[in-house]
Amino acid sequence: MGFRPLWKWLKGIGAMAAPRHVYVFTYDISRDSRRARVADILSTSLIRVQRSVFEGRLTVAGARRLVRQVAPLLSAEDSLRAYAVTQSGRSATIVVGNPPLAEETDFLLL
Repeated sequence: MGFRPLWKWLKGIGAMAAPRHVYVFTYDISRDSRRARVADILSTSLIRVQRSVFEGRLTVAGARRLVRQVAPLLSAEDSLRAYAVTQSGRSATIVVGNPPLAEETDFLLL
């Protein structure tokens, strides 16, 4: 396994410059098997904060990609919601317990 050339990393920086928002994903899914598959998908990009609640920082495109991955697994009685928390809403957010609210990062680790 080799390293990616630096120019390939730098080429991706423009895409990483897209604003990242705190998203809260919640679901209500009736069948255990579907619920487990949805949780597995969401946990690849988000932190589980309750049984059916995940949160993390994503771009709008990243949030839409997760919704597109999960949507085919849902039945008519199931629901999935993805809430984007605005900057003003984030500054007014109160968190008690763990995990802490996802923080914005201002660095690129190469």
